[in-house]
Amino acid sequence: MTAVAPPASPQRDTVEVLGRSVPYKYIVASVYVTAMFLDILDVTITNVALPTLGRDLHSNNSEWVILGYTLSLAVWIPASGWLGDRIGTKRVFMFAFIAFITGSLACASAQSMTQLIAFRVLQGVGGGMLTPVGLAMLFRAFPPAERARASTIIMIPTMIAPALGPVLGGLLVTHASWRWIFIINLPVGVLGIVIGLTCLREHREPTAGRFDLPGFLLSGSALALIVYALSEGPSEGWRSPTVLTTGGLGVVLAMAMVSVELHVAQPMLELRLLRNRLFRQCNLMSLFSSMGFLGLTFVMPLYLQLLRGQDALSSGLTTFPQALGLMVSSQVAGRAYARVGPRRLMAGGLFVAGLVILSFTTLDLHTSLWEIRALMFTRGLCMGFAFVPMQAAAYATIDPKDNGRASSIFSTQRQVGVSLGVAIMASVLVTFMPLVGRPPDPGRALTGFHLAFGCTVVLSFVAATCALFVPDSDAVHTRSVRGGVRDVAAH
Repeated sequence: MTAVAPPASPQRDTVEVLGRSVPYKYIVASVYVTAMFLDILDVTITNVALPTLGRDLHSNNSEWVILGYTLSLAVWIPASGWLGDRIGTKRVFMFAFIAFITGSLACASAQSMTQLIAFRVLQGVGGGMLTPVGLAMLFRAFPPAERARASTIIMIPTMIAPALGPVLGGLLVTHASWRWIFIINLPVGVLGIVIGLTCLREHREPTAGRFDLPGFLLSGSALALIVYALSEGPSEGWRSPTVLTTGGLGVVLAMAMVSVELHVAQPMLELRLLRNRLFRQCNLMSLFSSMGFLGLTFVMPLYLQLLRGQDALSSGLTTFPQALGLMVSSQVAGRAYARVGPRRLMAGGLFVAGLVILSFTTLDLHTSLWEIRALMFTRGLCMGFAFVPMQAAAYATIDPKDNGRASSIFSTQRQVGVSLGVAIMASVLVTFMPLVGRPPDPGRALTGFHLAFGCTVVLSFVAATCALFVPDSDAVHTRSVRGGVRDVAAH
């Protein structure tokens, strides 16, 4: 069936699960968190296995295990919002989830690098649609006044998965087989699929319109080409013909896509939503904070492994406190959101995070690992105060019928931010050292790491500046105090 309107009382909207009444919003949250956790975990857990994959499958193209997945994501993320609105969020989400798990099983059985890359592309088809469609489902299930609570739920997979991936990947690759990094998705994924098929409700938007083929081709091609150029630039060189051609063509297609989408009644990417000042500022803040956050998450393991000689497991355990810090602060931020508002929480969290990251520029070859763990934990504490309000406020003034397309824009921006952040950090590092093996000149390599950490400081401060322009008054409906809504018009 097609859900036409949300229930009159979301608090009383329940479903029967194993004979017990469970609020429907928590069913949506549990399925979404399961899918998102596996999606994010799959990226970080695969990174540590690349050398083993290349050796066991007798190939020098192991980087395409990551790149093939990333490019598939880039193609399908922009289309996911329209697909969910037109075909139905449950159908699209469950198709994506099943495609992801099926791809995991296929990857585990791959007999050659070509097969593995092809199966990773299949995984990317599912992964590209999971987050945007699932996010739209989640924010439809939670009323505006509970968006901060929903955002704390989102933090669970967003933070734990990147931190757990290297640890779990190191254990499996070292003590079992690389095939287990894909098999591990199956039991949790199957459980999530069963719950989703049984309990999720269908929702379509009658205003979805016809399929925007030019928009799909332009947005998917532009994003894929740009992501490819950003991925290859640090290793191939930014002046290489391949990088210049793909990057330049990607930018041209992106400009054409913007022109086309602004003149289509029902575009694939509803860019007109960026006229909404709250949504626009949250997207800008998300772009720069994602660049900095994932950029440092990329750089720190390289510092620990290449410069300090740690293995993947030890490195993962050293960076894991960041996830713990973020889990703690996300709970505090969710409660403080109603009284403090998004602007001060986000700007303050990002500015202090920048100061914390600034201390990373003083790391040397003998800095205590416990000092690094403490800094990572503190950074996680700061980022929780930025990410929870950002998720809660971003959709506050978006019409519910536009949630699907808004989530596509938000996810597209974040994918570009991640690619940009990693490309910038990798480009800085390759100027001073190779990214494979121990650096021949540790002192020069350390300078490169200091500069890369400095870039994340700048990105954090830029994101904090964007947060200062977030209007608290626009997010009033997402701020409830003791059951009521606080009037923040004065802000």
